[in-house]
Amino acid sequence: MFGPPSAPVTPYRAPDFDRPAEAGGTGRPSEGALQAGLPVRLRRLIVLALNLSTIAGLAAAVWTVLAADGFDLLDAVIFAGFLLATPWTVLGFWNAVIGLCLIHLGRPERSVYPYFAAPDMMSGARPGGPALSSRTDLLLFLRNEDPGPIFTRLEAMRRSLEATGRAAHFRFALLSDTSDPLVAAEERREFDRFARLYEHRPENERPLYRRRHDNRGFKAGNLRDHLVSCQGRSDFFLPLDSDSVMGGAVILRMVEAMEANPRIGILQSLVVGMPTHSGFARLFQFGMRHGMRSFTMGSAWWSADCGPYWGHNALIRTRAFVEHCELPVLPGEAPLGGHVLSHDQLEAVYMRRAGFEVRVIPVETRSYETNPPTLLEFQKRDLRWCQGNMQYFRFLFEKGLKPVSRFQILQAILMYVAPLAWILMTVAATAKALTGAGYDASMLQLGMGLFATLFVMSVAPKIAGILDVMLTRGAMRAYGGAPRFLASALVELVASMLMAPLVAVYVSVFLVGLVFGKTVLWNGQNRDRLGVPWSTAVAALVPQTVLGLGLASALYFGATLSAVVLALPFLAGLVLAVPFTVATAAPAFGRLTARFGLFAIPEETVLPPVLRSVVGAEARRWRRPLARTAAPDDAAGHGVALEGERR
Repeated sequence: MFGPPSAPVTPYRAPDFDRPAEAGGTGRPSEGALQAGLPVRLRRLIVLALNLSTIAGLAAAVWTVLAADGFDLLDAVIFAGFLLATPWTVLGFWNAVIGLCLIHLGRPERSVYPYFAAPDMMSGARPGGPALSSRTDLLLFLRNEDPGPIFTRLEAMRRSLEATGRAAHFRFALLSDTSDPLVAAEERREFDRFARLYEHRPENERPLYRRRHDNRGFKAGNLRDHLVSCQGRSDFFLPLDSDSVMGGAVILRMVEAMEANPRIGILQSLVVGMPTHSGFARLFQFGMRHGMRSFTMGSAWWSADCGPYWGHNALIRTRAFVEHCELPVLPGEAPLGGHVLSHDQLEAVYMRRAGFEVRVIPVETRSYETNPPTLLEFQKRDLRWCQGNMQYFRFLFEKGLKPVSRFQILQAILMYVAPLAWILMTVAATAKALTGAGYDASMLQLGMGLFATLFVMSVAPKIAGILDVMLTRGAMRAYGGAPRFLASALVELVASMLMAPLVAVYVSVFLVGLVFGKTVLWNGQNRDRLGVPWSTAVAALVPQTVLGLGLASALYFGATLSAVVLALPFLAGLVLAVPFTVATAAPAFGRLTARFGLFAIPEETVLPPVLRSVVGAEARRWRRPLARTAAPDDAAGHGVALEGERR
């Protein structure tokens, strides 16, 4: 798909690319010549119609089942829970279906991401290509984490940028909120070693290190302090989490896209996990890897200029961000007042309100992160996002936001309200079953069919991802071959089914705790330590275990066999919560999966240059080289390097 440029590229040197077209800038239209296919407004109407009709049909079926013997309070709770929990599932289903159709039946490089897929976007991957006319700061955020692996990843990115011949247009800046003095001292030593590599470079290319002692505003506060103090020194900035890695050529392509399309304020890359020795992380990121592909493509098709921003691995227009994306401090105390924890989505909608576009690149490039190594670490991160998203209620009626932006804020809230609704619905359904309410055979058949439909829709993004890999020539080889890929996909689906009720319970407990002032701590994350003791798992998962055993006992002794069968997927996840957490966190499980290539991702087949010094030996035990040379850093195993094999 990405061939050589058909004509020479004229470097972008507009005098004021921080002003959108609406404000008299030099921006090009992005939904005319740049955006082929159906108009974006029509796309959104189609998606709205598909979602509303699907929800209405499912709601009618649920109502028919519930009202078969009258409609009581328990029925009302079940129905209300269904209405709150289902929209997220339905939207994911249609995003996946649309995305799969676009990938294999359409030309998404023309209709979804022409701002990144144009042939001239490859020019930055070659030394000797057209000169850039901008400067970009690569901002790395630190908070009480082991500096060693962080600077290893930073050094890999530096070498990757140097290999492009354009490193002079970039500068690294490390922004620390570390409060531990020992960690801070090690950070400084590692930075001084890194900075010595730039001793003979001009001042504006040398890396910066800045550590705050006042951590107000969390990561967003540190970012704003830096941008205000260094305003005017960079045209763009690229925020990186401490576990981020990006290939140099991909960064160049993003910069070229921003220079060529001055209406884009945020350009978000599709971030994927990198090879790891953690069994839990391998399991999780394998499902996310193929599951996110169709989902993101479908979402980008209709969200268009109101795309997502995930807080890292994205290129952002500096002046536009400084002028338009400052977040307010909410009235009241934590957890729902004070500084906003989940800053990224609000910054995206503020950028769009200012007239700039927020775009996502819906294909894999060389944009990586690490995933939590255990379920308990995953829970900590998830609850931090949950608290931040609950602060979004204050922004639903913010002045000047686009309708799609308001929907995205509501969607972010419902993403964490849905698990609580699901738990309440399940408890009410269990109570309903214990009342002995009888249903005739036709109602029971309808109920079973409805359950199966909802289950399939909930895993539709992963099914679409599996189909995508199967339909793409050579893709299953990149995942280790058909037997490994299909076996891994089946196990991952079962594991997802077990994890879903665990997540629902801890989110529900946390939401209730928010009402009573419970809050999360902002601190460093465990990104590589494996193992969870049984005692720790038991203490952390008491709510899941007690609820699972209680519901299982009640249904076994007081309900019909059909009710027990319907509840098995939910109950299994709760009852097995502790052993599942301990087993997936065990170092032996990680070694076993890596040794046999289970849950392998394309980078384990052909390791890209930027990851060669980053990925540990434990994660590289199994390798099955493809019959081709390693892909360059500007292409991903399935998202770009194999893109040409699709057609």
